[in-house]
This record gives sequence, C-alpha cells and structure tokens, in this order.
Amino acid sequence: MSEQVQHARHRPVTRVRVTRRTTHPTVSGWEPAYRYGVIAADVLCTVLVVVLAGAVLQARHASFGPLPMLALEAVTVAVVLGSLFLNRVWNPMVLGQGAEEFRRLGRGLFGSVVALGLGALAAGLPGARLWVFVVGPAVALVAFPVRYALRRPLHRARGEGRCLLPVLAAGNVDTVADLISRTRRAPHLGWRVDAVCTVDGRAEIGVELEGIPVVGRFGELAEQVRRGGYRIVAVTPDAYWTPRRLQQLAWDLEGTGTEMVVAPALMDFAGPRLHVTGVLGMPLLRVSEPSFTGFRRVVKATVDKVGSTLLLALLSPVLLAVAVAIMIDTRGPVLYKQRRVGKGGATFTILKFRTMVTDADALRAKLQQLNEGAGVLFKMKHDPRVTAVGRFLRRYSLDELPQLLNVLTGAMSLVGPRPPLPEESAKYGPDMRRRLLVKPGLTGLWQVSGRSDLSWEESVRLDLRYVEDWSLALDALILWKTFRAVFGGQGAY
Repeated sequence: MSEQVQHARHRPVTRVRVTRRTTHPTVSGWEPAYRYGVIAADVLCTVLVVVLAGAVLQARHASFGPLPMLALEAVTVAVVLGSLFLNRVWNPMVLGQGAEEFRRLGRGLFGSVVALGLGALAAGLPGARLWVFVVGPAVALVAFPVRYALRRPLHRARGEGRCLLPVLAAGNVDTVADLISRTRRAPHLGWRVDAVCTVDGRAEIGVELEGIPVVGRFGELAEQVRRGGYRIVAVTPDAYWTPRRLQQLAWDLEGTGTEMVVAPALMDFAGPRLHVTGVLGMPLLRVSEPSFTGFRRVVKATVDKVGSTLLLALLSPVLLAVAVAIMIDTRGPVLYKQRRVGKGGATFTILKFRTMVTDADALRAKLQQLNEGAGVLFKMKHDPRVTAVGRFLRRYSLDELPQLLNVLTGAMSLVGPRPPLPEESAKYGPDMRRRLLVKPGLTGLWQVSGRSDLSWEESVRLDLRYVEDWSLALDALILWKTFRAVFGGQGAY
C-alpha cells in the first residue's frame, strides 16, 4: 500500500478505503421540464389574475369597452412577464431552493407594479390606481403559493435521491468532506457529490472520500467533466487554487454545459449582503453591512403589528380553549411568565401558556444532571415536570401563542433568533452577542430546521445566519415553513 493511501486513511476527518470503482453520472431531463413548468405556471397565474381583474374593473367603469380593456390586459401581462424575465426569475440556478427564488419573484412583481403605475398615470386611464394596486398584489398572492407548491414534489423527489444535480468536488480533503456532509444533510437543495478530484499526493485515484470515489487530480478536472457529465464543479478551498489556475479551469469548462462554483475561503457570508463587483479588472466579493434600519425594517415592523393583531383575533377561540384545558388539567396560573433577553440586551417578560407544574423552576436544579440540551440550553425529551396538557401544547407549539402579545407590544418579532434566558446570554461570546442586534422571534430558522433536535452549534449558526443575511423574502419563507414544522410536531418537546 502506498504512503499516500496510508496518509489519507489516517486523516481523522475522512473515512477512506481502497476501491477501484468508477462513476459516470448523467444529466437527466427533469431540470428543463421543471423550469418550463414554472414558467407556464407564472404565465397562467398572471393571465388568470389579469382577466379576472379586467372583468371587475369593466363592471365598475362602464367607460371601458371590450377593446380598450383587452389592450390594457395584454399590456399588463406583457409588462409583468417582461419584469419577471428581466429579474431572472426563471434562472435554473435559483429554482427550487432557498429564499433567492422568492426574492427575485418579489422584485419582478414590484418592478411591474411601478412600471404599470407610471404608464397608467401618464395615459390618464380611469381606474388606473385601482388597476395597478389590485393586479400586482393579486398576482403575488397567487404566484407565491403556486411557486411553493411546485417546490414540494421537487423536494420530496430529492429527499428520495431523485432530481439531484451531479457534482464533481475539487479541493482540500477536509473542505470536500464538509461539502459532502452538508449536501447529505440538505438534499432539498439539489446537490449530490458524485465524484472528487484531489491534488497530487493527497489520495490516489480509486480511493473513496466519505464514500465518494476519487476519480482524478485537479489537472484532470475538465477531462473528468466531459467523461462524467457533471452538472456542477464545486471548487473548495485548497492552496493549489491560484487565480490563474481557477481562470484556466473556467476556460477549460467552456462548452461543457457545466457550471463552476467556487467557495470563498475567507468568509462565510451569503444572501443579499454578498455582491460580486469588478474593480480595476479584478473580481471582488463585496460584503455590505447587515441592514438593521431602513424601509425594509419599517415593512417588517408593520407586518409584525398587523400580523400579530390578526392572528390574535383569528386564534382567540383556540387561546380560550387552551386556557380552559390548562385550568382543568392542573391547578395554577394559565400563563407562565419568564424574563428573556431581547434586542440590544434589554430584558422583557415573555408570555407562554403554562406547560409544567407550578414549582418547575425549583425542580430544575435537581434535574440538571439529566440535561439533554445542547450548549447552555436545558432540555429533556421526557421532562417529568411537563403536564399532560403541556405535552400536547409543546408538540404543536400552542404554548408559544401568547407571545403574539409580545410581538404586538414590540418586544419581539414574528421572525427572529430564539429569545435567550439572561443566564444564557451572560455566557455569550462576542460572536453570539450578534444575535441581540435584532428582536427575538416567535419563530425563526431554528424553528423550521429541527427545533430542539438541533445541536447547540447548529442553533448558533442558524441564528447568526439570520442576523447576517436577513431579508423580507427570508422572513416570508420562514413563516410559511413554520406552519408545516408546527403541524408536524418536529423536534418539539
């Protein structure tokens, strides 16, 4: 056995064994079919909404004849679809994953509303304001749920190992192993690492890295792509990758239909804060500061106030039923009040439905040695302090509903990091204190990503990611996913 294989085998981050297996992944036809399906759905939603809105406007304004209305409808459809096209809403790289797909859809629809509004006012059309401010939001109300509905079967198929993009990873064995692990944890994103290339001397061809075969060295990447039909070449950090070599690789991949994706080695930012710009002929990654003020934050605050008010009104029968169930189950107060840390480190009183016996806090010290929580959290899957009604409330997060009052008063937001206890925040390091730059949330990335089943490190990473990469589209996606996570009772105890 060669020294290179022995060296790879003893690396702690990988599981290496010798094999002589080769792989030749192929690109299936599902991707263009899915893209055309999304385009058809957007066109159909737009046409249906515009036709219905036209019928309503024509009934309210008799001055609109059939021909003027038909012309207005045709122009509106053309403007909406044109704006979607200009905002690259149908780019295959954003379809079916992340919040960027919905962010672009929102930008495209907003741009069409602006264009239609200016055009209608310039033409002096009667009912212009009604037309513009009804058609745009109506298309959004239909297009967003339809787009999400199209995602569900795609994500289900990816969870079963289908509709995945074959990836050839090339980089340091540690960073490649991390990439493989991430793709396996999140199959809905659509990546499947099928093969690995390594620098000379790190591993021999035929050796497996985390169960994925090593098919060649860096110098053979373009040849391996042509041979294997990989959809993506993912380049992870390695000392081998100089700007000149990356440029040559990009040239070598031209005409193969394969996209080259490079993971930056110096930072872990993503989302709307990261911008690629060219300065003096040099490609640069520009990282903007996280947005904690401005128009988008005003929109978020407005949604918090209006949303919490509507939810309290709609859920009032549920709130009453839960309160009665608690009073029947055990003696004690219906609401549980606890001090939590909010934005800027200011403390506030959080409200929950009581799910434990009245002396639960005093009993916690006796159960400390049985703590199953991650990091500074105290959690037990089978906590003896939880009441019978409390277990049901926790499973479906009904105990969290009184926090809508905290949202209404401004102490919390509908979406944000998990509100920590004072003793938890006292143990925060400088990086963790960044969670306190925004209001804590009734739900968040932690809620839709596993809740109590998450490790402490993963919970921290998700909260920091939310603070760094916040956007209105991300908030909308989290709220939408929260209903599915809550009704499924995932990770709640």
